[in-house]
Amino acid sequence: MTGTDYGQLAYLVLLLCAVGGFVLVQNRRNVGRMAKQAAVWALIFAAVAGLVGFGNDLGRELQTRQAVIAEGTVEVPRGRDGHYHLTLTINGAPVDFIVDTGATDMVLSLADARAVGIDPDRLIFSGRALTANGEVGTAPVRLDEVALGPIVDRNVRAVVNEGELFGSLLGMGYLQRFDRISIENDRLLLER
Repeated sequence: MTGTDYGQLAYLVLLLCAVGGFVLVQNRRNVGRMAKQAAVWALIFAAVAGLVGFGNDLGRELQTRQAVIAEGTVEVPRGRDGHYHLTLTINGAPVDFIVDTGATDMVLSLADARAVGIDPDRLIFSGRALTANGEVGTAPVRLDEVALGPIVDRNVRAVVNEGELFGSLLGMGYLQRFDRISIENDRLLLER
């Protein structure tokens, strides 16, 4: 939390104390009944807050992911954030990607590189990439096996991004392996 957040929190606590004090003084003869009502409202508030938090987590879990709709065809719904998300299995480990047609290569974050068995400390970050966050170092790698559902590719070229990347990007280096890429009705179709 920032200093502004603490200031706003302090203001809200003071406002709550002032309103609560006023209500308490006005209803001092019925303190028992008022305490019961306050407890009921606190439980209602906690239940609603819990449902909202649980609902957001459940919504993420239930969000439709990619689906193989025909042999060699994968359908991907547009995510809530407006992007298309794919999960590929690389060297046996699942990796979540954001489809980025503006990226030249398949780009792995440092964390995802580790997850698929690549030691970033042993890589040479000799390449350079210009990103929205500035210039970053990249290291070329070859991935033994990349699977998108039943579609399996071997010896796939990718790069590991040395910068701070909040996820891996699925760029044209991988997407060009498909015969057809189309977007229809908020669905990305990859056909091979």
